[in-house]
Amino acid sequence: MADRVRHGGAGAESPFAISEHDRLIAWGDELTRIHNRLRDALALAREAIESADGADPGDRATRELLLYCRGFCAALSGHHRGEDAALFPELLAARPDLAPVIAQLSRDHSMIDHLLAGLETAVESGAGTQERLRHLDGVEAVMETHFRYEEKKLISVLNAAALPGSRHGYLGPLAE
Repeated sequence: MADRVRHGGAGAESPFAISEHDRLIAWGDELTRIHNRLRDALALAREAIESADGADPGDRATRELLLYCRGFCAALSGHHRGEDAALFPELLAARPDLAPVIAQLSRDHSMIDHLLAGLETAVESGAGTQERLRHLDGVEAVMETHFRYEEKKLISVLNAAALPGSRHGYLGPLAE
């Protein structure tokens, strides 16, 4: 244990204490990879919306639109559910000083959920391309700001962490 990094004062071991040779997962790097996958999924959803412009409900482009938009929405929601249910409580238990950061990230998750619901409604109802793109643009703007803030505030904390849970439990369905 002497080679472990200690955090929290008074010699207390933390879930964030890990030696370099014990590291199996660089959690912060994994978070960045997931964010990049979600950015890629958003780009596919955008291409599907643009390709389905004027397509009939049974056309391949319309089916792909439904697939890519639903997939993107499910992946982003699943990622945030994992953070809210598992990752953030662990971070707060070990690092109460992160409470304001976690509170902001949780507020962002609520806003993104609301925006995703609007996108899903627009896609499911057959709204026009411009309306669907407006919804996707709103999701993208908040998502990108959220990702940048989260990466700025948590990457180094997460890369120092030895969390006991699973990648999927903490980070959602896109975790490797």
